[in-house]
Amino acid sequence: MGWIIALIVGGVAGWLASMVMGRDASMGVFWNIIVGIIGSVIGNFVGGYFGFGGTIQEFSITGLFTAFVGAVVLLLILNLIQRGRVR
Repeated sequence: MGWIIALIVGGVAGWLASMVMGRDASMGVFWNIIVGIIGSVIGNFVGGYFGFGGTIQEFSITGLFTAFVGAVVLLLILNLIQRGRVR
């Protein structure tokens, strides 16, 4: 059951982050889930240093927030990398 919750929370966090970062049109549901799950890992890693963090395997507002913040950081890094490429 934890994996289903992880996919749902990751998808929501990735979707919200892609809307904030202006990448919503270029990302599908699959990539929103991937960005949200990777963002959760990043958010929990960074949140551990500041004394907060949540788990994505059970729903909590803290877990959703850390996944969202981590997904925004991930999309920010991806935007910086893509700007450096020749299109």
